[in-house]
Amino acid sequence: MILKVRPSEVAGEVGIPGSKSHTIRSMFFAGLAEGQSTIRNPLISSDSISAVNLCKAFGASYELFENKYTVNGIAGQPDVPENIIDVGNSGTSLRLGLMTAALAPGYSVFTGDYQIRRRQIGPLVKAINNLGGEAFTTRGNESAPVVVRGRAKGGFTTLDAVTSQYLSSILLNAPLLEYDTHIEVTRLNEVPYVEITLWWLDKLGIRYKHQNMKEFIIPGQQKYSGFDCTIPGDFSSATFFMVLAAISGQQIRLNNLDMSDPQGDKLVLSILEDMGAVVSCNEDSVIIEGRNLKGRTIDMNSIPDALPAMAVAGCFAQGETRLVNVPQARLKETDRISVMCRELSKMGADIEELPDGLIIRESSLKGCKVCGHDDHRVVMSLAVAGLRAQGETAIDTAEAMNVTFPGFVDHIVKCGGNMHLAEE
Repeated sequence: MILKVRPSEVAGEVGIPGSKSHTIRSMFFAGLAEGQSTIRNPLISSDSISAVNLCKAFGASYELFENKYTVNGIAGQPDVPENIIDVGNSGTSLRLGLMTAALAPGYSVFTGDYQIRRRQIGPLVKAINNLGGEAFTTRGNESAPVVVRGRAKGGFTTLDAVTSQYLSSILLNAPLLEYDTHIEVTRLNEVPYVEITLWWLDKLGIRYKHQNMKEFIIPGQQKYSGFDCTIPGDFSSATFFMVLAAISGQQIRLNNLDMSDPQGDKLVLSILEDMGAVVSCNEDSVIIEGRNLKGRTIDMNSIPDALPAMAVAGCFAQGETRLVNVPQARLKETDRISVMCRELSKMGADIEELPDGLIIRESSLKGCKVCGHDDHRVVMSLAVAGLRAQGETAIDTAEAMNVTFPGFVDHIVKCGGNMHLAEE
């Protein structure tokens, strides 16, 4: 699909969908729990559906009715899947699921789309082997397809968490192992995503210890009990509207956002405020009003998913904006550093790559044909740019938005945006 965008004044209210990070974690915790769980306001997208299908393959049951999942868990005893598990485009589901597979008494095989089959999982595969399971990639290239055999027992492992999902995978599943698990973390990017996982462990009464996120000890032979939860809104999805308001001089109210939630991308609000936007936080909503932005140097390590949208913000900020310390942005669905540099350059941006980020200078953007690279965050960020560019912007592979935000276009249109999908 092609997303066609023309310059527009966008203002109003937007209901932000449920958090992808919380939704996928809740599906795993509920699937591994004893008894029944209820998950309200989940994100319904291709990524969350991949997580549900993965957990079903291990024996849990899920029923969706009126924006609520009812889940019957497997009490920490996964079945051996009857078939290969295809996670689609969901890297989170793949990484969390690999350690779940190490709990099952047999072989599990995972694959995914062409992007998944080139995303790295080597450090997690190594850790599974260290903890008593067996794991290997079929092509020996540290990417899916990957085979995992349980049961892992626990023990000691080091972990290079270039993506936080490696650590979250072990933390989520280790309480169910026979023995204690000791993890020495040699590198950890994206700390807030681990904090989300720890928030869930705390909520579910799991015992663990850590020393400044560098060393973790998780006692074995614990269990998850069924729970009832409401998924908070997704700050990562809200980022596109935050940036749009900030660069347009308009006011947008974002509902269903909880500032007490551990999601890292809420940091985007304070960054935009520091750049010059006006931000007002209420009990369950945020209002952003654009003003003249000024460029800043921004450490993006904890918020890599915000890099594409913040690259667009940099185009409309006076002076120079530097997005730094985020080399893991090259390891997402695409190399987002390279891709955003390339596509915004087509639109006239003064932008250059760093090994770990981007330098962006204030630019006058012009609409043109750009490539979304099958990356949901790239597509939506270029759409935000197109709403403030001269002329029409046409973004291909726009169907990638369904990975996390199927209602993105509808929300933009309701707020006055000139945007529509067309067949290629």
